Amino acid sequence: MEVFASPRLVADIGRQHARFALEVERGRFTQASTLRCADHGSFESAVAAYLDSVRPVRVEHAAVAIANPVAGDRVRMTNYHWQFSIEAARQHLDLHTLVVVNDFTALAMAVPRLGAQDARQVGGGEGVEGSVLGVLGSGSGLGMSGLVPAGDGWTALGSEGGHMSFSPCDEREMIVLRHARRQFEHVSFERLVSAPGLSLIHQALAVDAGVGQPVLSAVQITQRALHGEDPLCVQALESFCGMLGTAASNLALTLGALGGVYIGGAIVPRLGAFFDASPFRNRFEDKGRFRDYLRGIPTRVITAQDATFTGLSAIGEVQLRAAGAKSSEGILGRVRQARAQLSSAEARVAELVLTRPRSIVGDSIQVIADAAQVSQPTVIRFCRTMGCKGLSDFKLRLASGLAMSVAVTHSQVTHQDSSLELGSKVLSNTANAILQLRGELDRDMIDRSVSLIAESNRLEIFAAGAYAPIAQDSVISFLRLGIACTSHADPELQLLAARAIAPGSAAILLGHPAQQAQQLALQECLHVRGARVIVVTGRQSPLARKADAVLRVDSGDEDDPASAMIGRLLHLLTIDILAMGLSMRKGADA
Repeated sequence: MEVFASPRLVADIGRQHARFALEVERGRFTQASTLRCADHGSFESAVAAYLDSVRPVRVEHAAVAIANPVAGDRVRMTNYHWQFSIEAARQHLDLHTLVVVNDFTALAMAVPRLGAQDARQVGGGEGVEGSVLGVLGSGSGLGMSGLVPAGDGWTALGSEGGHMSFSPCDEREMIVLRHARRQFEHVSFERLVSAPGLSLIHQALAVDAGVGQPVLSAVQITQRALHGEDPLCVQALESFCGMLGTAASNLALTLGALGGVYIGGAIVPRLGAFFDASPFRNRFEDKGRFRDYLRGIPTRVITAQDATFTGLSAIGEVQLRAAGAKSSEGILGRVRQARAQLSSAEARVAELVLTRPRSIVGDSIQVIADAAQVSQPTVIRFCRTMGCKGLSDFKLRLASGLAMSVAVTHSQVTHQDSSLELGSKVLSNTANAILQLRGELDRDMIDRSVSLIAESNRLEIFAAGAYAPIAQDSVISFLRLGIACTSHADPELQLLAARAIAPGSAAILLGHPAQQAQQLALQECLHVRGARVIVVTGRQSPLARKADAVLRVDSGDEDDPASAMIGRLLHLLTIDILAMGLSMRKGADA
């Protein structure tokens, strides 16, 4: 058994709980701990709390499964308010590698490592060795994934198949669907084949039977059904299992999963003999002309306790192999180890790489050289010092080390949120919006806007409604730079000011979704008078069509106070960027 030089962190993050453990050798997990998500304001603080609990153990590598789609660097939990940048979290936690994947991707990667004792077959079927495998399971949602053979290993498929539209197969399921449609515009399989879904099924059957039962949780329904205490709970759990059978057969047909379908999650592995005797397998095979096709596909319930951790172990190995490392020998580790011996110029390139590695992958050599304040030959020398043939080779190795994110929304504040969750959501939403704005800044448009203002003889700022205070604050910033500036908020006075504006002036127009018709007329008037118009507006705004410069900023939803506040803050920051650009230009000219 391979013993690791340093333990590796594995974590399974759900909506309510975060499970952690250390993998000290392949497949052996120790120091397991479960933390309540509500006790921690962010993903980083929860991981840091666990790492603090195992000190002085030094952890260099971590693999995390999260109940959420993962696409790129930015992760936003669908059913919880946590959101984070994978790279920023890695740096904050002082890890050499951090890989974050969907929880069912991790569960799927565990399947090839499961032994005969780790899964129980339900029904017949032999399966075809080396063929595609399907994986699904219910908990707080309905997760789906698949495994495709790839050389000597497997490739896990990222999937949100649980959100496919639910289709009833009998009269009882029609009753459930009608009940669900009264509450939800779209009824997916996840809406019913999940812990909240089991409760919804029970409610629907109780209403149909005219029984005034209290709302029961999935745990209560399951316990009563397994003990035979409540016929309605038995019906609800049987319907749940039948619906899962339909979802599983849909997955098998879609993927061509001739190797078998594996069922995990928090619910089914606990049902035992009830599940084996349930309608699940009959429903799995119930596909008309394709009954014989599905009859040959085995279905197995995953019974292994740490299956997700096992999958994360497999993914972590792939990550380290891709990075060309078993501990800290990957390209980023090499940069960290070498920077003390580098020349001062090359050390600046190293610091840039360590600070923003994902950006470096897409940046040109000119952008990298400018950001590090070195020459382009210095960038090439740095790459060769790191053992690479040149910048392209360096980028390929860097990208492979960052690659394990497999195939980002606003976290809604609710009345059930604690004070900690409320504050965390507001701050996280704001921080995420700012980071998104940073990633979408148009350098050419910023330069053009700064030039238009610098070359004008006067600046006029036009803003409506809630954006008026932004315009007033902006006037102070520009006056301090010696730029003659005035703001206008009243719609009638705006038109009068536009008609009197002097040729050669510049105007900043803060786009407001509810005032577009008035602002289009205002923009036309400004152009007629010979003013150069800079528009700060959303992506779809018609104001952008005739502007001399456009800075794209989401305005937020005026019906959502938190979103609207973020929109105003982004507008204010955009104006600050222009003011700072003007200040730097004036300093350079001086």
